[in-house]
Amino acid sequence: MSFCAIDFGTSNSAIAIPTAGEAGSAGMRLVPLEGAHLTMPTAVFYATDADDQPPAARPGPTADDPLPRCFGRAAVQAYVDGYEGRLMRSMKSVLGTALVDQTTEVGQGLGVKYLDIVTGYLRHLRQQAEAAGGQALNQVVLGRPVYFVDDDVVRDAAAQASLAAAARAVGFSDIAFQFEPIAAAFDFEQHCTQEEHVLVADIGGGTSDFSVVRVGPQRATRTERRDDILASHGIHIAGTDFDRHISLARIMPLLGLGAFGPSVLGQPPRPVPSRVYFDLTTWHLINTVYQPSRVSELRNMADFYGDPAHHRRLMKVVQDRLGHALVARAETAKIAVADGGHTDIDLGLVEAGLHNGLDAEQAARALEADVERITLCALDTVRLAGLKPGQLGALYFTGGSTGLTLLTDALQAAFPSARAVRGDRLASVATGLGLYAGRLFRG
Repeated sequence: MSFCAIDFGTSNSAIAIPTAGEAGSAGMRLVPLEGAHLTMPTAVFYATDADDQPPAARPGPTADDPLPRCFGRAAVQAYVDGYEGRLMRSMKSVLGTALVDQTTEVGQGLGVKYLDIVTGYLRHLRQQAEAAGGQALNQVVLGRPVYFVDDDVVRDAAAQASLAAAARAVGFSDIAFQFEPIAAAFDFEQHCTQEEHVLVADIGGGTSDFSVVRVGPQRATRTERRDDILASHGIHIAGTDFDRHISLARIMPLLGLGAFGPSVLGQPPRPVPSRVYFDLTTWHLINTVYQPSRVSELRNMADFYGDPAHHRRLMKVVQDRLGHALVARAETAKIAVADGGHTDIDLGLVEAGLHNGLDAEQAARALEADVERITLCALDTVRLAGLKPGQLGALYFTGGSTGLTLLTDALQAAFPSARAVRGDRLASVATGLGLYAGRLFRG
């Protein structure tokens, strides 16, 4: 019974372990990771001030990696509370990129490899699970998106290999993978009363993944389910992209995005260079803007701005390292209008009294292209399965981004005859991975 299942997500993660005394393919439970919370934000905060540590900071695991750190909600809170250090989120997005083996500065001249950040987070999950279960865990099923990297099988394979290497580094000796939307289908199947085809829409922080799976009470007892998986497809667009586009539409224009410089010698004004704004809205690129050479370059661009306030605000964000905080405000605004209505984005941290509104219609315009591409991906998945939309029995929603009504409405409109079923947005995949781990490792 030394096995577990880990849903290592872009935004949130969870881990399932066997329930004592249970047998068969059932008998798995999710481990409370922070108080009673069964899921935990995929976030790490490296605390670099030895004299001022967050209450939840833990020492580094080895002499070679001694930096204290916080995980999950405590990591986000340490950042919000202003402790000296570096917040890392969306670490999953570096898998399959050149960044995975690179070192990133966390403050005070200290650096950590991106893959070591992933390893440290997985180690924390394993330690929490071993403490909850009272035994060592050596076998693991790891969830993975249908594609870590779109349209590049070499980089996609490298991404899985990096995640496997991180799992081995924390002590797992037997490692298996399962597609996240298929794991969600196993969770959905627990409540099926008849055989049918389900399209699983697993839309989280980093990817939108779809699988067409044949499910049913008789099929749930089978260990080998390969012939029940009719198609899997995915696209690298999801929650963090939504946050980025909300920020580009409603926050970055106040810092100069889309603005023009002054007219020089009677020539038409030129647009303000835009690269910095796209980097400031992409989690794993934000810290590249804080490099001294980049800050110096931006400081010398004051004459590029027709409105001095835009440049002043941009430099405030760069010099005070507010990029992650602004993305977080975009995410909060997105959630606030997920079911309609209006919210106000407070940007007082940039300039006293600065703010901008966001309503459901503005959000829909900002996310229109993303929603369309995700919907087309869902339709392609059903086509790859050899089915027509009307042959689906159910459309199963899971993943944090399925809380966005305009997205789920678009998907339901594409499959009007399928009944819409909502799973636990944050825990369905982990639950299904646990079911699969039980079937795989119990034999």
